[in-house]
This record gives sequence, structure tokens and C-alpha cells, in this order.
Amino acid sequence: MLNHWRKIPMFITYNPNPASMRKVGDCAVRALSKALDISWSTAYIKLAINGMAMGDMPNANNVIASVLRQNGFKRMDIPTDCPDCYTVYDFAKDHPKGTYVAGTGVHVVCIKDGDYYDTWDCGDEVIAYVWEKEE
Repeated sequence: MLNHWRKIPMFITYNPNPASMRKVGDCAVRALSKALDISWSTAYIKLAINGMAMGDMPNANNVIASVLRQNGFKRMDIPTDCPDCYTVYDFAKDHPKGTYVAGTGVHVVCIKDGDYYDTWDCGDEVIAYVWEKEE
């Protein structure tokens, strides 16, 4: 009999912000911090420098994409059979290995080895794009 065991995705609280008690719109910084295994401050600086060079805000999707590309990530296709229902939780369940950064259009989260890291449980949020770390 085959083992059909599958890892159940977990939401793991992650907030490397030095002022972690504050609620601020730093999801892109947190996601890149986790995905790149760097400090919150270093992730913030990378986004700020790229944003300034591109004439855009640090949390703009194209700025996030530029930092991810520079750090070995590639954009991947997501299923189109249900474009409005593939959630962070579903993606984490389908990808038990690897490092990913997913965007919902208004939020960014890191998914690593089948778990998603954030300050709140965004598992029900629908994914608009995903970046995968190339191994």
C-alpha cells in the first residue's frame, strides 16, 4: 500500500520587524526577509534601493520582483483552471518543499517547505502570482 501522507500546511507567526509590536504595512519586507534568510532591515534596504532606482515605492510588485530576480527567484505559473480560488493554504499544501514568495495583489507572504510565514493567518487569501527560489 502506498503512503499517501501529505504535510498539512501550517501558519507560522513571523515578524522580524524590530518594532514588532507595531502594525505596519511591511508584508513585502517580512516576506523577503524570510525568503532570503536576511534581517528585516537588510530586506527593507534592498527594496528601498531598488524602488529608488526604479522610481517606484519599495512595496510595488515590480520592485519586489526585481529583488527576487536578483536573488535567484523565477516567476512561476499558477493554475488557471480556478484563477480566483487558489489560496495561500492550497499553494503551501501543493508545495511541501522549496521557498516561494506569493502575492495576492495587496499582500505578500513567504511560503517555505509547505508552511506560510506571516503576522496573521493569510491562508484564505487568493494568490495572484508566485516566485520560486531556483535551487
